[in-house]
Amino acid sequence: MTNLTAKPLGLAGAFTLHTQISTQPNGRFSNFYSERDFSALGCGGRYVQEHASCYALKHTVRGLHFQTAPRPQTKIVRVAQGRIHDVVVDIRRGSATYGQHASVELSAGHAVQLHVPPGFAHGFCTLEPDTEIVFRLSDYNEPELLRGLRWDDPALGIVWPCGAAPGFVFPVDQDWPLLADLDTPFA
Repeated sequence: MTNLTAKPLGLAGAFTLHTQISTQPNGRFSNFYSERDFSALGCGGRYVQEHASCYALKHTVRGLHFQTAPRPQTKIVRVAQGRIHDVVVDIRRGSATYGQHASVELSAGHAVQLHVPPGFAHGFCTLEPDTEIVFRLSDYNEPELLRGLRWDDPALGIVWPCGAAPGFVFPVDQDWPLLADLDTPFA
């Protein structure tokens, strides 16, 4: 019996993972990763790095990020504290959903994770102060392979909870190209 179920987001390959929560008189138990369950749902493989990042300000925007060849990444994203508005954008040339996005709210206490395969840009907006996000990655972060897409590109049609006035945007995230100027490495 699997502890995980997947719900598609309307973009082939991107989906949420829902974990069963077992409640007990003195707490609860959640199994966020099982190689067997991940493989059965199509997000198996080797995961080599897990890290967390914490953002002090509500409406901090990050993204939209991806890592290029030779080390593209699958990301599994979950929230350990707080809440985020999480977004994926299809950047696969020739895809029927190229340039389209899907979004989902992830929050601590809910056993929902986001599966982001290679060929998607990923970003988020924190909805609470002191939000902590956990990333499980299929390949190591390589700063020289990091690329991105502008979070506020009007062509994407993303409705961010902060509107056009985020609490904070990292300088690197302000300089990514627009979709029209993106030289995507994914087909």
